Amino acid sequence: MECTDSLKALGMETARSLPGSARRLCMARTVKELGPGGQRRAERERGWSRVPIRQGPHALASGFTCLAAFATRGRTPGDAPWPNLLADIQALVDRQRQTDPPGRTTRLSTRLRAAEVRRQRSVQQGSPPDALPTVQTLTTQRNARGDYPQQVAQSQPQKNSRQPLPSSRR
Repeated sequence: MECTDSLKALGMETARSLPGSARRLCMARTVKELGPGGQRRAERERGWSRVPIRQGPHALASGFTCLAAFATRGRTPGDAPWPNLLADIQALVDRQRQTDPPGRTTRLSTRLRAAEVRRQRSVQQGSPPDALPTVQTLTTQRNARGDYPQQVAQSQPQKNSRQPLPSSRR
């Protein structure tokens, strides 16, 4: 079956505009109409990938739509096993917060690092270290919360420099 350029462009545009499963069904119907060798021909002439072209005939034959489960792909968030992780971190860190001694800023900071937060949480809950989130997970959660551990500046001693005498050389 020979197609004109306008029919090829129409088929390609239609397939491109459809969402996942509908696009695969459209491709499968087109390939079925092309006859034997239709998959390779559709790949060569229309620039379609053969992966969805192969999935489409299965959906046509069975009558069931194959859905792409995008939500189940990828990594789960690091805090998924610990739903109250953020609240626990905040409770531990808020007890240790302080301002710098001269009082020049009102910003609160803490000296607790993620490893220390993990150790204190283990002591409080009495759970083994394997049941706790890793240091990297705790660091990521604290950074997402906007809590960056910083050392508090110590107060500087005043200089005891004497005033130069008028007779001394400069």
